[in-house]
Amino acid sequence: MRRIPLTAAIAATLLSSALLAREGMWVPQQLPEIAGPLKEAGLELSPEQIANLTGDPMGAVVALGGCTASFVSPEGLVATNHHCAYGAIQLNSTPEKNLMATGFNATVKADELSAGPNSRVFVMDQITEVTAQMQAVIAGAPDGLARQNAIEAKQKELVAACEAEAGYRCTLYSFFGGQTWRLFRQMEIRDVRLVYAPPSSIGNYGGEVDNWMWPRHTGDFSFYRAYVGKDGKPAAFSKDNVPYRPKHWLKFADQPLEAGDFVMVAGYPGTTNRYALFDEFQNVAEWQYPVVGQHLKNMVALVENAGKANADIAVKYASIMRNWQNAMKNWDGQLEGFKRIDATGTKKAEEQAVLEWLKAGAPGAEGLNTAQQMDAKASYDRLVQMAAKARETRERDLILGQIGNTGLLSSVRQIYRLAVERAKPDLERAPGFQQRDLANIEGGQRQLDRRYVRAMEIDLMAYWLGQYAKLPAAQRIPAIDALIGDGSEAAIRSGLTALYAGTKLESNDARVALLTADKAALDAHSDSLMKLAAALYPTFLALENETKTRAGDNALNRPKFLAAVQAYRKSQGGFVYPDANLSLRITFGNVVGYTPRDGVAYTPFTTLEGLAAKATGVEPFDAPQVQLDAIRERRYGGREDKALGTVPVNFLSDLDITGGNSGSPVLDARGKLVGLAFDGNWESVSSNWVFDPKMTRMITVDSRYMLWVMEHAYPAPHLVKEMQAPAPRQ
Repeated sequence: MRRIPLTAAIAATLLSSALLAREGMWVPQQLPEIAGPLKEAGLELSPEQIANLTGDPMGAVVALGGCTASFVSPEGLVATNHHCAYGAIQLNSTPEKNLMATGFNATVKADELSAGPNSRVFVMDQITEVTAQMQAVIAGAPDGLARQNAIEAKQKELVAACEAEAGYRCTLYSFFGGQTWRLFRQMEIRDVRLVYAPPSSIGNYGGEVDNWMWPRHTGDFSFYRAYVGKDGKPAAFSKDNVPYRPKHWLKFADQPLEAGDFVMVAGYPGTTNRYALFDEFQNVAEWQYPVVGQHLKNMVALVENAGKANADIAVKYASIMRNWQNAMKNWDGQLEGFKRIDATGTKKAEEQAVLEWLKAGAPGAEGLNTAQQMDAKASYDRLVQMAAKARETRERDLILGQIGNTGLLSSVRQIYRLAVERAKPDLERAPGFQQRDLANIEGGQRQLDRRYVRAMEIDLMAYWLGQYAKLPAAQRIPAIDALIGDGSEAAIRSGLTALYAGTKLESNDARVALLTADKAALDAHSDSLMKLAAALYPTFLALENETKTRAGDNALNRPKFLAAVQAYRKSQGGFVYPDANLSLRITFGNVVGYTPRDGVAYTPFTTLEGLAAKATGVEPFDAPQVQLDAIRERRYGGREDKALGTVPVNFLSDLDITGGNSGSPVLDARGKLVGLAFDGNWESVSSNWVFDPKMTRMITVDSRYMLWVMEHAYPAPHLVKEMQAPAPRQ
């Protein structure tokens, strides 16, 4: 590992705002082109070893579907963030036995709990290039809707062939708007169990107050275990299943991490929009983040108030609430960041520079030929038109989407749509309703009762129906108009009360029993919610086709304009990598602090003593007394860092990540585990749209703190032993 003696002068340099974050969420195929920068940053492994996605250490990295994780033992033990496991913790909680508050620690495998019927661990198997096949169907379609239908048909064909062998899940990803297409095949482990989760007073220490903030002192880690059938193949949950035996698992670092050291992340980042048009950025900055963000805050207030009077609501909506809170705070941070770095001016100038470059004939070694220039200009104009068209109905689309996708109504609508699709051959069904999706559909139906309370759903529906009542008459729907009467609050409440009083589908078993029903049977069904779902079906199908038409137009035009953007950036010596899209990415950098504003310098590590200094005894700074006692008595147990003189809790590095990277293993120069990525700093969240090299930092829970918690604060010595963690230093 590269070592930098931490003299005062070097420490000051590390904190300088002149140090820039390393932009780029690189796809594995790009590793050869960044081999030089990787070595310069301090990587001791060969780039070829990192490029081997089924070897050591990359073969240990897995996806959870929205978060990242990694195998950390030969017995299928999986490390991820506490907030990534929060849904499973919530599903297993009740007001009487609230695991979110108390934590969970299975001391033997027989005590491990199902993480839920839809919990998955996806293990990378292979990546196949399918660009030629996809571009052929795109080129042959006459219009946007036909193009998107052709894309979906080809996607289903490729996926079906990819999944011919049982136990695998295949996903088609496009890069640079559709310039490149790759098919990912992953083993789909369907029996996932909760093994260990510290109490929220450790795993979510600081709560929303500290979310996105530095300094941070959060123990954001938990453990799952992956189980398979006795034959070693994926199987549904069964007491007879056995722990999965991964080919590779990560080993905890045996050398202390220090400021300046190389770190690297492999994970599945969700979405970035750095190549978005200026018009698209403006829609987000001026409408989505401030307006939709306020709706999120209003819904949070509704649930918080209801939860104070009803513990069942507080428990069942805890996971949903946390997602809303995370999003709304993230959006507020992005808006603040947009102002700080003048993102509006930057996006406009970047786009104008590309257009001027095209107007000048795209000069330089990276230039485009005349036909490509014409395509780029025409595609840009079409994309601008599409963005303007989408803005015309954005309020309608938001409101109807929220109404249709709320809890029980969403589940009933899913049953109705499944009945429609089941009448078709499997490859002609809509995505999400094929044979491959039935297990997930049933799993979702079976766990709804753990996240549903009638009174709360009525409150949320009433909120969105109140917004619906404000829509122009041309955007209204007869079925909803009939439900809400004159649109007054009293009429809305009356309509909802009658609607939910007339349903018998709040029972999981009642809904599951309808999963094999045909459309005729459901059309004749007397249930009030099923009648509404049937009445809404044509409207939502039409909205879906509008969305598909835009997607099809986008698939034709986006790649052509992005080709110009890429060529221009290369001509200027800039970075060229695809936006994040939940596919596997690699990012790297060094442990380093930052200077957020004049006179303030943040060091790269926080410590146990800093954690104790925040403790108030009141949530979210309600550190367990056993933890505070150990800190006060300096019982470090050999997990302390010599330079710090105590145990590090969280650390900063200049890596480029986003949502979906949560739970990603953070590796040192030798590929050893030094922590789990769980957040970015407040100043960096705007980098999803406009990268800020001065402020972008990743926040990681230090592996030494994880081990210290498991030895002194919320003991799990059996897991420390299983992971073969380095012995405490004497």
